[in-house]
Amino acid sequence: MGAVTDDEVIRKRLLIDGDGAGDDRRINVLLKSFTKWCNSPGTPEEGFTQYQRMLGTLAQCEFSMGKTLMVYDMNLREMENYEKIYANIEQNITSAHEKISECKKEIQRAKRIRKNRQEYDALAKVIQQHPDRHETLKQLEALDKELQQLSHIKENVDAKLELRKKQFHVLLSTIQELQQTLENDEKSDNDDNNQESPTENGE
Repeated sequence: MGAVTDDEVIRKRLLIDGDGAGDDRRINVLLKSFTKWCNSPGTPEEGFTQYQRMLGTLAQCEFSMGKTLMVYDMNLREMENYEKIYANIEQNITSAHEKISECKKEIQRAKRIRKNRQEYDALAKVIQQHPDRHETLKQLEALDKELQQLSHIKENVDAKLELRKKQFHVLLSTIQELQQTLENDEKSDNDDNNQESPTENGE
């Protein structure tokens, strides 16, 4: 026979003791009453009254046990939900790191675009110092269009980078709030366990 785990012991204890209302004592009293009822030489009326009391006590114990089992199952579902949320957070963090890496690449690209634009500006100034020619004008027009395209690309990159920064800030705030919620839940569970321990020792 395998060793009984702590979870199984706690679960059985909860099923017996219910929500801490003393169901284990109620069961002990019920057993004593049943023994007394079996051996009682009293009248049938007294026996029936005691029998009805035992049925009422048994119904209370069954109700508490069912309620405790529902709470236990609900806690299991909450734990599963927290695990899903944690996995989702891990996935979001990984995605955020990837987006940050992508933004860094876009920044490097924007820097290259700026450097190229400065070189194009310098080249345009050199070209303008030469006598006007038809071919030179065509080249200047082409360079101007390219500069406009590069400027538009840079504006898009800057806007996208700013959006990523805002999204990442919102993600970090959400993670911090969830971590605080998890810590509060854990602290609350620990406080509840500490409060139940003295009650069980006193019994």
